[in-house]
Amino acid sequence: MSLHFEVVFTCFLRDDAPDTVLNALRWHLGLTAERPTGLDPDEHSYPVLAPDPDSRLPGGDFASLRRQSRGSLAGRELCAWGLFSRNFWLDDEMGELVTILDLLAPHIEDPGYGGYFREEYDTEPTIFTFGNGTYGPLKL
Repeated sequence: MSLHFEVVFTCFLRDDAPDTVLNALRWHLGLTAERPTGLDPDEHSYPVLAPDPDSRLPGGDFASLRRQSRGSLAGRELCAWGLFSRNFWLDDEMGELVTILDLLAPHIEDPGYGGYFREEYDTEPTIFTFGNGTYGPLKL
């Protein structure tokens, strides 16, 4: 019997995140149909963050990537790419977590909290963090 996990990413990417990263995220989120050119199909085998319309999560899966204002500094608007996704994954898919974390980590705007995962019946999530171009330790 398979275990199921709620997986949530919630973070800001720098406004200057490369188009290659943003395009890969759009594909993973199901916002574009075509796999971006140059994205390794062995490493990025399918769009892991695309919402499943039949998700068993309360309220369903969700995916969003949008450029957002983060305020202003010295009269200049500060923007970043806001990412939020919530998906229901089988235990066999949990290895894909590292694929997404590796994609995001070098481009995170604010170090710290980046999301979590939890087995569907667990009450305590496993939180992951970002900092210095990498992500915090994971215990899968």
